[in-house]
Amino acid sequence: MTTFHAVVWIDQSEAHVLMFDREHMQAQRIKSRTHHKHQGKADDSVVFFADVARALAGSHEVLLTGPGLVRNQLRDWCTSHLPAVADAIVDSVAADHPSDAQLVALARQYFRKFDAMAGDPASA
Repeated sequence: MTTFHAVVWIDQSEAHVLMFDREHMQAQRIKSRTHHKHQGKADDSVVFFADVARALAGSHEVLLTGPGLVRNQLRDWCTSHLPAVADAIVDSVAADHPSDAQLVALARQYFRKFDAMAGDPASA
């Protein structure tokens, strides 16, 4: 599905990737291979970040959310390994544990403001 926007909620154990446009929404959950948050190997994070980045391929604008710093680590990993995905990331904001519907509502509101500031008429 080709969509204009995506929102990712991510923590150490999983990522919720929601891709959407004006009429459609597609959700995907990606689990980390690390079962224990503080005992993961660096290789596990690389595989996890690569899986999330692959899911974002083709999105024009991506909003990262989550409760900790993993969202920023994902952005840094993308900058080093997949610059096209990194270029699509427009912001990283803290968010606790919203439902998928709440995430899409948050992202739609964010992108309306973002697109208006950028002068882009193709808002969510």
